[in-house]
Amino acid sequence: MALAASPRRFVSLVGLTFLAAALPPATAWTGKALVDAVVAQDLARARHWVAVEFALVASIVFVARTTQLLRQNLGALLGTQVNVAILEKTLTLELADFEDPSFYDQLTRARREASSRPISVVMEVFDLVKGSLTLSGYAALLFAYSPRVCLALAAASLPATLAEVYFGRAAFQLRHWRSPEGRRLLYLERVLASDETAKEVKVLGIGPLLLERYRTLSSRLLGEDAALAARRYRWASALALLATAVYYGAYASMVLAAAAAAMTLGQLTLYAVAFRQGQDSLQSVLSGAGGMHEHALYLSNLYGFLDRKVRQRLAPAGPLADDAKTEAAHLELIDVSFRYPGSDRWALRHVSLDIPPGKSLAVVGHNGAGKTTLIKLLLGLYEPTEGRVLLDGRDVATLSEPERRRSFAAVFQDFGRFQLSLRENVGFGSAKHLDDDERLLRAVTRGGALSLLERLSAGFATQLGKWFDAGVELSGGEWQSVALARSFAHEEARVLIFDEPTAALDADREHAIFERFRALNQGRTSVLISHRFPTVRTAERIVVIDGGELRESGTHDELAAAGGLYARLFALQAAGYR
Repeated sequence: MALAASPRRFVSLVGLTFLAAALPPATAWTGKALVDAVVAQDLARARHWVAVEFALVASIVFVARTTQLLRQNLGALLGTQVNVAILEKTLTLELADFEDPSFYDQLTRARREASSRPISVVMEVFDLVKGSLTLSGYAALLFAYSPRVCLALAAASLPATLAEVYFGRAAFQLRHWRSPEGRRLLYLERVLASDETAKEVKVLGIGPLLLERYRTLSSRLLGEDAALAARRYRWASALALLATAVYYGAYASMVLAAAAAAMTLGQLTLYAVAFRQGQDSLQSVLSGAGGMHEHALYLSNLYGFLDRKVRQRLAPAGPLADDAKTEAAHLELIDVSFRYPGSDRWALRHVSLDIPPGKSLAVVGHNGAGKTTLIKLLLGLYEPTEGRVLLDGRDVATLSEPERRRSFAAVFQDFGRFQLSLRENVGFGSAKHLDDDERLLRAVTRGGALSLLERLSAGFATQLGKWFDAGVELSGGEWQSVALARSFAHEEARVLIFDEPTAALDADREHAIFERFRALNQGRTSVLISHRFPTVRTAERIVVIDGGELRESGTHDELAAAGGLYARLFALQAAGYR
């Protein structure tokens, strides 16, 4: 991924890694030659080796600075690429994934360090290579003195490395287990500092209560982190002292050997530097190995999410015939039953419906009866647990994504309020026509948002919502008009589906919009969910869903005369207007 993000920077880092590995041992050997020249009082050689050492040290500084710059730039590119890969994966997932709490835990773990951890993984690999090569150079110098001392220094560094591996894994597991708590903290932050909930938080006076919960949860998490950090500190300090003691034991033996004239002062300088730098390189390599273990645990989260299984749809049955792409669609539900993943309760049970081309259907029922689930099945957002949903005789599950999008236009009760321009909020209904002002004007007129457009000084360019500068906040009814306009921008749709599309509109605007509905539905098939019976009764056919089952079906007059659930609900609502 790093190579794909920036081949030039990646290759440059590889070259600098090898150069950085060679420079320290060369500098140490140059120091020995310089000291020996000074002891021999050879001024020409001394000047020569000073110049060489200066060049080597300058090169070390240059390589370090250049590596830092490349790391920063490559890190930004790689972090963006990883985030893009995560978001690309989310686009391939089903609606059921987004309604599964475990999905959000996995997503949180994958995204938590996506901007920093990937480049750390890459640089850790480079540092391991550099450290290993540098260590090899120092080892070659030290072996000339004493192989046993080399092994002693290596053994002294090993316990600290094992401790790093242990505590790295413990830290990972702690963050892994706490993903739900981390999401809960983010949610509490959002509730306390969001325009969506600010009114109710203030009116209900629950701000201090939620803030105290935030403090309690964050304090507990911080306490767990602090306890682990303290244990890590104690063990790391003790084992570092052990390694230091071994180093100074070896150093003392070298000093005594030099004092006994068993080695030259230049050799003492060389071995002292090689011992110290060699031990640092060894600890760096071993610590890097421990860090790579922790990185690998993170990558298991990232790739676990990227490899998340995507539900395989049924094999496509071939595209629609050209003459069918503009005609009203024929919808059928054949003995459809559905239950949500992980649930034992049937949301819908044995529902069969036939909606002829160009006809309108209204769906009525109590909240939770299964109406919205029915809409999701019609749109292909879910596949039935049992039975089939057909569009012109073809299983909706076999339609390609572009074909499904082309066939359906929908407005949901919990429609999106995009903190973007009015053009985008409306034009997303048919994204390829974002710049078609005539189409967008028709859409806002049909959706009842024309007066809003005329009121906005920047017109379609107006930023909606208060999240960004110069944004204009809309009322609930205005947002709903924009959502309706978005559906009408999809003029090629053969099926219109409306889930409580006018719940936030006043009676006058609702009446005007449904008058347009009747005209716009000509040549299209439409399905409407509504609790407002003046709207429902205009449909050519009405069905009543109760407890996930289809209880009644007919026209308004037929159902009102039947004395069933529809008649009772209609009478209750009518009584409120008397």
